[in-house]
Amino acid sequence: MRYWLMKSEPSEYSIDDFARDGSTPWFGVRNYQARNFMRDQMKVGDKVLFYHSSCAEPGITGLAEVSVPAYPDASQFDRDGHYFDPKATPENPRWFNVEVRLVKRTRLMPLKEIRSYPELANMRILQRGNRLSITPVDPAEYAFILKKL
Repeated sequence: MRYWLMKSEPSEYSIDDFARDGSTPWFGVRNYQARNFMRDQMKVGDKVLFYHSSCAEPGITGLAEVSVPAYPDASQFDRDGHYFDPKATPENPRWFNVEVRLVKRTRLMPLKEIRSYPELANMRILQRGNRLSITPVDPAEYAFILKKL
């Protein structure tokens, strides 16, 4: 089993939306490294920290898990959509997504708090220049965060 942190801007898809829907396809990722994480490494049952980014108070807002393995992201084929990719074809898709289901909503663990714990100092989300929407989380970091939530 692996552990992940998945970022979403609350103006696009918030913890409230996730709680309402229960599960969601993680579509629209247009970064090759994040795509490769979903396509090549994420498996059903992997644990996810749901994280609000690009907002007044970014931080972890929920726990989720991968519920459906990677499959081609349909948004790449929608000519009128924001995530259309003219180089993608159904025979040769470029972009993939997994589906995740909400396990539980948590208190907000703000980025400032995450930064305060020496045990979390190596988390990718804290590394300078990291802007990936999906990052791996070390099992010890995940366990530590669970205790604090």
